[in-house]
Amino acid sequence: SERHHPSNERPRRRGDETVELERETAATTTTTRGMMQGGMKSSVKSARSSSMKVPGSCVGGRALARVGRSQGTRGSRGVAMKGTDRDIQIIPSVLPADWANMGQCVADLEAAGVDRIQFDVMDGNFVPNLTFGPEMISACRKYCKTPFETQLMVSQYASEVMLEEYVEATKGPNGEPGVVIVHVEACDHLHRVLNKIRDLGGSPSVALNPHTPAEAVKNVLCDVDHVLVMTVNPGFGGQAYIPTMLDKIREIRAAIVEGGYDVDIEVDGGIKADWTISQCCDAGANCFIAGSGMFAYPTLKEGCDALRAVAKDAQAGKVLAAPETVNA
Repeated sequence: SERHHPSNERPRRRGDETVELERETAATTTTTRGMMQGGMKSSVKSARSSSMKVPGSCVGGRALARVGRSQGTRGSRGVAMKGTDRDIQIIPSVLPADWANMGQCVADLEAAGVDRIQFDVMDGNFVPNLTFGPEMISACRKYCKTPFETQLMVSQYASEVMLEEYVEATKGPNGEPGVVIVHVEACDHLHRVLNKIRDLGGSPSVALNPHTPAEAVKNVLCDVDHVLVMTVNPGFGGQAYIPTMLDKIREIRAAIVEGGYDVDIEVDGGIKADWTISQCCDAGANCFIAGSGMFAYPTLKEGCDALRAVAKDAQAGKVLAAPETVNA
C-alpha cells in the first residue's frame, strides 16, 4: 500500500480547508517551538547546577537572569538598568584590621551584619604591596560563617599556580562557593581562569582597574557572578575615590541587562557612607567594598548600617550630590 506523507494529505486547492490546515500547522509549530525552548532552558539550568557544558550555551550562564525575573515583579527595565532590583551588599575589606588578631576581626564583622568579608591578596608584583596568602584566609574560617571573598591582586603566574588554594580557602563552612575575583589585566586567558574557578567550586568574578575600559569584560559577563569596578588604583587602603568611574558602572550595568545576565556589580576604593556610595549605587552598583570607610566608625555595626542606609536611599531615588569641588 502507498505510504502516506504529510504533503500527500495537503489539499490541492486554496479554500476554507486549506486556510484551516495552515492555521493548525502554525499553532502546532508555535507549540513545538515553545516546548523546545522550554526544554533548552531546563537543560541550561540543569547543566549549570551540575557544572556541565551545554553546546552553544554560556554556562557560568548567568543567562537565566534574576534581572529578567525581577522585571516582571518589581518594576521596569529602568529599574534593572539602575540595579535597584538587586540586594544591597556591604562587604568590608580586612586591610585596616589588626592582622595579629584577624580571627577576632572577622567574628566582629559578622556580628556587625556584613554580607561578605573581603580579603585583598597582594603579591608585591601586580600591585606595590604585600599582604597574605590562602593560609591566613583558611585560618579565619573557623571564627565565622559569613561568606568570604578573595580579590587576587596578583600576577598571572601567582593566580594560576595558587588558584586552587585560594578557591578552597574562600569556601564557606560547609563548602559553599566563595567569591574569587581575578583582575582582567592579570589574565591572558581570562575565560580559562574563570571556568577553572567554577570547576573548582568557587564563584568566579572579575575586576577592572580604573584605566581599564568596560569593554574588557563584556565577553565574560556570561561566565561571572560579579564584576568589580575599582574606584581607586589597587594596592593600598585609604585612597581617594575616583568619580569618573560612574560611566563605566553604567556601561557594565547596561550590558548585563541587555544580555539578561544575573551579575552583581561591586565597587571598591574610597567608598564611604556619603555621596560616593550613593552615586555608585545610582549608576548601577549594588555591592560595596569598604575598608577605612567602615572601620572609621566607633563600632563596625555603625559603619555597616550607615553604608547600607545611604545605598538603600539611593536605590529609592534619594541620591546624594557630589561636592562642587569634585565636579569642578
